[in-house]
Amino acid sequence: MQNLLPNDWQQILKQEFTKEYWPELLAKVENAYEEKVCYPPKAAIFNAFNYCTYKAVKVVIIGQDPYHGKGQANGLCFSYVDDKKFPPSLKNIYKEIVTDLEIAMPTSNGDLSTWAKQGVLLLNATLTVEEGKPNSHQKFGWSQFTDTVIQTLAKQKEDLVFLLWGGFAQKKASLIDANKHLILKATHPSPLGANKGGWFNCKHFSKTNAYLNQKGKKEINWKIEELNQPPTLFTL
Repeated sequence: MQNLLPNDWQQILKQEFTKEYWPELLAKVENAYEEKVCYPPKAAIFNAFNYCTYKAVKVVIIGQDPYHGKGQANGLCFSYVDDKKFPPSLKNIYKEIVTDLEIAMPTSNGDLSTWAKQGVLLLNATLTVEEGKPNSHQKFGWSQFTDTVIQTLAKQKEDLVFLLWGGFAQKKASLIDANKHLILKATHPSPLGANKGGWFNCKHFSKTNAYLNQKGKKEINWKIEELNQPPTLFTL
């Protein structure tokens, strides 16, 4: 399963694969997929890395674990491939983009792979989950791997933007040198977090682009196109 990681990430993380926990983690994942229904599809587990090469990373968004329903997760945090009903967190992300950037966002397309292809690493702390059981693979050892990814990026690169939404993601700030990178924090975009205040009007998307522009990097086009219908503005 390790060979699902693209070559540039393989090289950057090669020391990690020699550690004792790594084969144990892969064995747990293989067993889980054999015995239960798990998500995302096995071939998509490392999609965050497949869509966003190490060299391309400019922005890091940290999620917790994949969606746990059939046909929803595609290996990118917050990204949703079922067009029937958006999860509330993604809907609130789109609402904030609409007000922050004054652009239309879709009601039928939750696939965020276009962000990833521009250099946004959409990284869940835990990369797999059992169907219907959120956080069920949290103790497999994924966090040791994904924490290393965050630390490696923070140490070896400069001028990245880390978007930390909610208490879980904000704990990862200790892995990041704030003197080398921009760390933006907000409450989680889920209704529970967003309705308490601190998500809407955080302006993380415009702030990210302003920082990238300041550092001479190409801005992220946050626009996602509709699938089969004209764009519809979400309203708050």
